[in-house]
Amino acid sequence: MKEQGLSKSQIAIMATTAGVCVANIYYNQPILKEMATTFHTSENKVGFISVLTQIGYGLGLFFITPLGDKINRKKLILLLQAILVVVLFGNFFITQLNGIYAMSLLMGMLAVAAHVIIPMAVSLDKQNKGRTVGIIFTGILIGILAARVFSGYISEWLGWRYVYGISALLVLITAIMIHFSLPDIPAQFTGNYKEVLQSTLQQVKRFALLRRTALLGALVFGVFCSFWTTLTFHLSGAPFFYRADAIGMLGILAIGGALLAPLFGKWADKGNPARLQLLAVLMLIGGIVIIKLFPYNILSFIAAVLLLDIGVQATQVTNIATIYSLDETAHSRINTVYMTAYFIGGATGTFAGIQCWRIGGWPLLTWQLFAWGVAALIVTVSGFTLRRKMSKVQG
Repeated sequence: MKEQGLSKSQIAIMATTAGVCVANIYYNQPILKEMATTFHTSENKVGFISVLTQIGYGLGLFFITPLGDKINRKKLILLLQAILVVVLFGNFFITQLNGIYAMSLLMGMLAVAAHVIIPMAVSLDKQNKGRTVGIIFTGILIGILAARVFSGYISEWLGWRYVYGISALLVLITAIMIHFSLPDIPAQFTGNYKEVLQSTLQQVKRFALLRRTALLGALVFGVFCSFWTTLTFHLSGAPFFYRADAIGMLGILAIGGALLAPLFGKWADKGNPARLQLLAVLMLIGGIVIIKLFPYNILSFIAAVLLLDIGVQATQVTNIATIYSLDETAHSRINTVYMTAYFIGGATGTFAGIQCWRIGGWPLLTWQLFAWGVAALIVTVSGFTLRRKMSKVQG
């Protein structure tokens, strides 16, 4: 590998692969109603598909991604992708809801290949890690957001099962690209699997910044997942009555926020992440307030999607660039702590959103979103205040 780091084509391949892998967690959100119809079940029961997928992702982050410090990252990515292809084809053929539950859990666990790619990229391009992480995370965000558009249209015209069949082919193609374009990276951790997991937990004790950043990420992503999961139910009912493809179109708006991720990464490299985090969380809360005040106006949802997405993406990219400054020999383990908390937040937000929707509809759901947003603001302000005090002491 050349000393100057990754080439543009290698970064593009890593970003594309990460996006294709992580998209599998979000394909189900716009098509939950169609899946409920197929399995003759309630929205509440089919909503657990989203919860299980995100729980699987959280489990994969904790139990699989730390292996990126112990074994060859390229081989780990390819292995995860190979098994994911099999699971996606399984989801295409299974006819029982319990089978879909099981495949959704596995799908989430295997999609963590995206978060083996990020520390791999940082280790190969240390000088521009913020920019590189920003670009790869743009791929992840576009995958998350485009997943809703893609699944909405494919479900509308071919049926929801074809979403997973086509995804299997995309994962296979990107695996071939990874195989031929990226180098092998020697492992840095020499202990056994148990020691890798123990060392991962030790990172929580080592870094207060990691603990605070992980909590912020969990709260922000909880808002994101809760909003997008229940949005399907809200917009498919009165007075909107939108179909899956129309609901998925909102994902195109959110891609605009994802394209700003490299810019956020550059700002994080310049050393002022706390201020960017504060601005991002305020934008997130602004989006929640809009849909709280104007719940039946589609323009409010367009504005909210933009504000929520930019707020979430700015927070996420800044958080990741920040934690990768802690210890370059433990990138995968630090990433595991952060992303496990992040997706536990997402799964919790999804579950809370479904229950709030069931109990109190959109009004209760938006109060729940607001509570999470305020909690994120408290964490951000505490971190911002602490950094200012530290700066004065160092000055």
